[in-house]
Amino acid sequence: MGLDTEAHTLEHGSVLVDSGQSRLKELGYKQELKRDLSVFSNFAFSFSIISVLTGITTLYNTGLTFGGPISLVYGWFIAGGFTMFVGLSMAEICSSYPTSGGLYYWSAKLAGPNWAPFASWLTGWFNIVGQWAVTTSVDFSLAQLIQVIILLSTGGKNGGGYEASKYVVIAFHGAILLIHAIINSLPISVLSFFGQLAAAWNLLGVVLLMILIPSVATERASAKFVFTHFNTDNGDGINSKVYIFVLGLLMSQYTLTGYDASAHMTEETKSADKNGPKGIISSIGISIIFGWGYLLGITFAATNIPFLLSEDNDAGGYAIAEIFYLAFKNRYGNGVGGIICLGVVALAIFFCGMSSITSNSRMAYAFSRDGAMPSSSLWHKVNKQEVPINAVWLSAFISFCMALTSLGSLVAFQAMVSIATIGLYIAYALPIFLRVTLARKTFNPGPFNLGRYGVLVGWIAVLWVATISVLFSLPVAYPITSETLNYTPVAVGGLLLITISSWILSARHWFTGPITNID
Repeated sequence: MGLDTEAHTLEHGSVLVDSGQSRLKELGYKQELKRDLSVFSNFAFSFSIISVLTGITTLYNTGLTFGGPISLVYGWFIAGGFTMFVGLSMAEICSSYPTSGGLYYWSAKLAGPNWAPFASWLTGWFNIVGQWAVTTSVDFSLAQLIQVIILLSTGGKNGGGYEASKYVVIAFHGAILLIHAIINSLPISVLSFFGQLAAAWNLLGVVLLMILIPSVATERASAKFVFTHFNTDNGDGINSKVYIFVLGLLMSQYTLTGYDASAHMTEETKSADKNGPKGIISSIGISIIFGWGYLLGITFAATNIPFLLSEDNDAGGYAIAEIFYLAFKNRYGNGVGGIICLGVVALAIFFCGMSSITSNSRMAYAFSRDGAMPSSSLWHKVNKQEVPINAVWLSAFISFCMALTSLGSLVAFQAMVSIATIGLYIAYALPIFLRVTLARKTFNPGPFNLGRYGVLVGWIAVLWVATISVLFSLPVAYPITSETLNYTPVAVGGLLLITISSWILSARHWFTGPITNID
């Protein structure tokens, strides 16, 4: 099966050595981070970053607007199915190269000596900027949800409720990032506990809400509505059903990102050559199942789509918040229960952002260990608890700076956040593409591998990423103006231009790809 590493190997006849640690040594790296995570802990980090409560709640409006129930219910499985192909390919490569660097290290190894530095540079920057954009969007969406919770708690939009300004929202965002940075400065054993708590909260929260909300609602949609209704009334001048359905897929694909966290945590995971791949696949699979349940439960309580999307409702147009609020208000005369349910979602988003910073910091640690980042020596330092502390605070700071664009224009902010989906998926696809092309005959699989199906699965994954990169760059409203233009290709193209330009002008002279640190 490729590598001849067992779960543990014997060294000097008595000391048990972890298979992931021995493989890390073979790859040329010292064990600097504390290897203390179980397979469940590894899964928990990815699962809480995918966080179906976060992605679906945040972008439910998009799904309702573009296609409604059909886009939500069936689009979820389409995006989920193809995402599993991407995850399977990544898991196979992760099993062979279980390092914190993850994607960019894989690209270097799979590209061969001539292309390794450039492949590593391109993948690494798309990965880390994509991750920072994920953290930015997750914590900003939490700040926005807190604002909606305050609005509903003070009477709602139609009852004189308090509507926070964009400056208050950015202050919330900064405070959330500060708390996340403090938590991520704690030892990995404490962080592991939080990670497991986050996974449990996401699982239990989904089950609670998917049962509670439709049960409490006095008006429920019919099964025919939930499984067959197609909403073409988007108000954006788009009439083609195929086009509308494609735009509705964005919610599902945005939600199903971030599972590379399992790869970035491999240097802290026991038997990482087996448990890293398990973390990737299980986090996607369980998210698909529970996410669909959450979507169904909420959509059965969504009876009036135009009203839910209207900025004149009590939640100011935040569809899921209005669904929760109305369910309890119509049943019990007040919406307190709905506000508490929004609190359940808010805590899930909080955990999602926390785990996202964890993943960011491990990527920054590894990338700077290989000298790719400015002031690299600063960012790969670990403290006495074996935590890459400087990388943690750098990630929080950059995520805050990225959110500042929202003060100027939400269009600019949304463009930058689009890097969170497309930029990250390009980083996922690059090593897979190299695996099925340049390394097709030379790839040395680890304990987890797809056998003869590896190349086929890899090609499906690459083609799906190419497809969504085009689809999510299409205009989302007509006629096209500066306010309705989809700036995704500008943002992703800008990142590509900066990355390649910096390579040509500077990095090609000094960046040689991953550097071993064993003397």
